[in-house]
Amino acid sequence: MDKRLMGVFAPITTPFTESGAVDYEGLERNMDFYAKSGIQGYLALGSNGENKNLMNDEKEQVLKIIIDNKAKDQSVMAGCIFESTYETIMYAKKFEKMGADFLTLLPPSYFKAQMTDPVLIKYFNDVANAVDTPCLVYNAPQFCAGTVLSVNLLKEVAKNPRIAGVKDSSTGNIENILFAVRDKINVMAGSANFFMTTLLMGGTGGVVSLANILPGIVNDLYKLVIEKKYEEAFALNEKVLKLNKGVSGSGGVAAVKYGMDLAGLTGGCARLPLLPLSEDKKAPIKALLEAEGMI
Repeated sequence: MDKRLMGVFAPITTPFTESGAVDYEGLERNMDFYAKSGIQGYLALGSNGENKNLMNDEKEQVLKIIIDNKAKDQSVMAGCIFESTYETIMYAKKFEKMGADFLTLLPPSYFKAQMTDPVLIKYFNDVANAVDTPCLVYNAPQFCAGTVLSVNLLKEVAKNPRIAGVKDSSTGNIENILFAVRDKINVMAGSANFFMTTLLMGGTGGVVSLANILPGIVNDLYKLVIEKKYEEAFALNEKVLKLNKGVSGSGGVAAVKYGMDLAGLTGGCARLPLLPLSEDKKAPIKALLEAEGMI
């Protein structure tokens, strides 16, 4: 197991101005805070980072800022998410040269009907074998036209020594994934909803959107589980689940960004076609964070 994948990772958001430009200075300010937060690292250019809303040159600049401003002991996963094997490998090599510690690979989705297990196994292996940086496969059907990574596929790619783990953001499948590959590769939860469950069943960490707003509380939960302080962990997990449902679960990326603004970070705008959070959705988020003593 790769110890760099043990702990809490924040799936970093990309702040935008009202005009739609990337707020690079805001991202730097956020990174200054996260670097001191004690979390294990970051996923750059994932769904919270609005990967598909960024131009490729913007992706490189965002990744550079995250790598340049992380703490020395923190790790960076770079979302290397493209449709063709050719382009994925091209950017995997770029991100590797930039200093990414891991590359996170989402299944291509444009030709969804052709994305069978054999096709995806070859895709993941072809990319992983083209670079020296370890890769993670990303099980998130909601972001790739419903394509689910099967247990058999994960068992197969887990044989590749250059594939270090799987990040699971699906619903209801983490137990099967853990049973299948937890002894071979790192299994990481992609949601606070099953972060603690994943840890208790042999997973090594999580990429949790709530860590964008409240990295400390998520990191505290991880430490309690690792230290086997289960009574305290279960109590804190209830709070984490409540916060996650009330913020991340209430309005997606725009809600996470609003929560960040309330916490004194630079959430900023989402980029169109994602709409800003409506006022009627802002009020309960603010009320929840205040009631829980988070702001």
